[in-house]
Amino acid sequence: MQIKQETQDSYQNQLDRANDISCPMTDTIRMISKVWALLILRQLCSGKKRFNELIQELGNISPRTLTKRLREMEKYGIIERQRYKEIPPRVEYNLNQKGEELMDCFKYLDLWLKKWD
Repeated sequence: MQIKQETQDSYQNQLDRANDISCPMTDTIRMISKVWALLILRQLCSGKKRFNELIQELGNISPRTLTKRLREMEKYGIIERQRYKEIPPRVEYNLNQKGEELMDCFKYLDLWLKKWD
């Protein structure tokens, strides 16, 4: 039992060290691999979207999760949030240049998948 616990502790220490290592590729993959992230990005490829449009188009996503993902993507710098001073308030989200270039990478990945599928 003691050996099993030591092995689990060792494995957890390795995971913790791996999470401490920061590189742009790892950070990007970690961000886009979160639940709903790629689907949100795909919806934003067609242009500006309001929050409720994204809710309707994505279907089962909760407003809390969508808000969280949008904030993460905005912080990461791949989407922009435009707030209009209107009543009722209007907010639109869209890919910025960094986000569009990220989505271009998926086009190449799609070509690769079609070639090797």
